[in-house]
Amino acid sequence: MSKPKALITGASTGIGKSYAQKLAQRGFDLVLVARDKARMEALAESLKPQASSEVIVADLTQSADIARVEQKLESDPAIALFLNNAGMATVDPQLQTPIDTIEKLIALNVTAATRLALAAGRAFTTRKSGTLINMSSVVGINPERFNAVYSGSKAFLLALSQALTQELTDNGVRIQTVLPGATRTEIWERAGKDVNTLLPERVMEVDEMVEAALKGLDMGERITIPSLPDIRELEDAEAARLKLGPNLSHNHAAARYRS
Repeated sequence: MSKPKALITGASTGIGKSYAQKLAQRGFDLVLVARDKARMEALAESLKPQASSEVIVADLTQSADIARVEQKLESDPAIALFLNNAGMATVDPQLQTPIDTIEKLIALNVTAATRLALAAGRAFTTRKSGTLINMSSVVGINPERFNAVYSGSKAFLLALSQALTQELTDNGVRIQTVLPGATRTEIWERAGKDVNTLLPERVMEVDEMVEAALKGLDMGERITIPSLPDIRELEDAEAARLKLGPNLSHNHAAARYRS
């Protein structure tokens, strides 16, 4: 029997690379997507004979490249898991973030991530099975701690996941959103920040983060925060958010605004 495949964006380094290694151990063949062909080919070679890997070189800030990955997600019935991981960060002060950085970040973290999540959703609902993992961040729920543009992009991805949950799960699809804290990857260097300047007790090693995220997936978690000690805090926050629901839209303003 053919093995299931996992398609991973941002697969050449960091979180994506760690997922590729661990999913290969779990019996998946791989579809690796990133810009760096040499690194992906080296990763694919290192995973033989454990897994076979297809390499797709793509710049996901470009619509035509996104379309090629969308087509792969929707046309290959062996793809059973999609890790929506490609992203970039910026550490510049909010009002000093260059416009071209903002546009590139939104193109990758929001536009590409949305298009690919929806493509995977369409494919998996047609097949009545599949797993979609969206890589968000703790700053999506704690935006004051980081650059506003990056935090906003990760909050968007969390909201997208929450809105898709019912539609997808009703069609046999698992959806998990992972919210890592600071993780030791190259994203810091690319954003212009030395990760070694962060408090060591705040930075998780990438393999430990990914292992925890996969454990959360095994446990059926819809939201996984690898560093959160007490899951009840997340459950309480989610309950409080949902409690607001019935009163978020009425035909009159609240009494305090009408006195």
